[in-house]
Order: sequence, then C-alpha cells, then structure tokens
Amino acid sequence: MIPSFVRRKGRISKAQQRALDTLWPRYGIELNQVLDLETLFGRPAEKHLEIGFGRGDALIAMAKAHPEHDYLGIDIYRPGIGYLLLQIEAAKLTNVRIISADAVEVLQQYLPPHCLDAVYLFFPDPWPKKRHHKRRLVQAEFLKLLAQRLKSGAIFHLATDWENYAEQMLLELEAAPDFINTMPAGGFAPRPPERPLTKFEQRGLRLGHGVWDLVYQRREI
Repeated sequence: MIPSFVRRKGRISKAQQRALDTLWPRYGIELNQVLDLETLFGRPAEKHLEIGFGRGDALIAMAKAHPEHDYLGIDIYRPGIGYLLLQIEAAKLTNVRIISADAVEVLQQYLPPHCLDAVYLFFPDPWPKKRHHKRRLVQAEFLKLLAQRLKSGAIFHLATDWENYAEQMLLELEAAPDFINTMPAGGFAPRPPERPLTKFEQRGLRLGHGVWDLVYQRREI
C-alpha cells in the first residue's frame, strides 16, 4: 500500500523545537510493539484517531470538548507536532497522545483489531494531478485495512475541499462493504457541529472554496 504522506519541510520555531525536545517523552508514542490503548491512556474510554492532524487545531478542540474520550493523532510534520505539543501542555490535556509515523504503517502493524471508536480524516493531501490520484489515501485497500481496526458502529468522518477528491471518496466508500453512509438519502453530510472549523478551512471558506463532509459507520461485525 502506498504511504499516506509525503514528508514536508517546514521551519521549526524555537518554541516548537523545545516542545519536541521536552514534551515528546510525555505525549509522544514510540512504536516498538502493538499498542494497548487502555494502558497507554491509563483508563477505559472511547478511543478516537485523527489521521494527519496538521497543526492539531481540530484534535485539540475535540479533546477539550470531550475529556471523557481519548484522542490519538498521527502526523509526520515536525513543526505541526511541536505546535500541538505546546497546545496540549497549555491546555493541560491528559487525553491526547501523538504518533509520528505513516498512518498506514500504524494501522497495519501497531493498532490491534477493532480498537477504535472513531477515525477522522480532515483535508488529506488531495494529490490534484490526475497521474497522482493513485497516491490518494482513500481507496479500497485502505478502507479494508481501516475497517479491521474499527469497532462495530464506529464512525469514520472525512472532509475535503477538493470536489474531485470528495467525489472519489464517496464512490470508494459506497463500494466498501464494511461501511454504511449515515445520511439516510446517501451522499455528503452537512458539517457536523462536532467537527471544529480549522484556520485552514476558515481561510478557504473566505475564498469561496467548497467543503464536503462524509460520515460513515462501520457495519456490525
């Protein structure tokens, strides 16, 4: 399966570097065996995963709004990880942990079957050129893998501001046997109130960009 990311370069501020140096041991996860999520967070609670959290704005907002849930974020963008670490520390959150790795690898090797209550994929790389569409994450093989990590009835919530990718997501998910569209009439969903508006999305909306949400549920196992 094609990796879920391309490593981006970015300038790391001094504060972000300090966060990576001092806060990563507290909130970061080193991958060396299959994760026991209850042990990792120290409690039984719903486990939610965000793939590609960017700066972590949505992840922080959800973790603040739902302290009863535990949140796992995966990304490889070091400035974004540093920024998120600073936000976790400032908000004194105990329900967020971070993995810096390819999400496909994490799903394949480090998460046990049927351990997740919700997965979020907000504004993934759209790979806009047609010859690069094969690199898009939301494809049949990925959906099959993800379904193996979701509990019965778990939610998979996606959002994109690329209409072509939104249409592909819809086609792939409608064809995936393990997922059910939560919209009674099918198709796209209105933005659920629990999905925070990120600065990235707000900027796009001001520029007149559309945003498409899809909310699917894992079929009963």
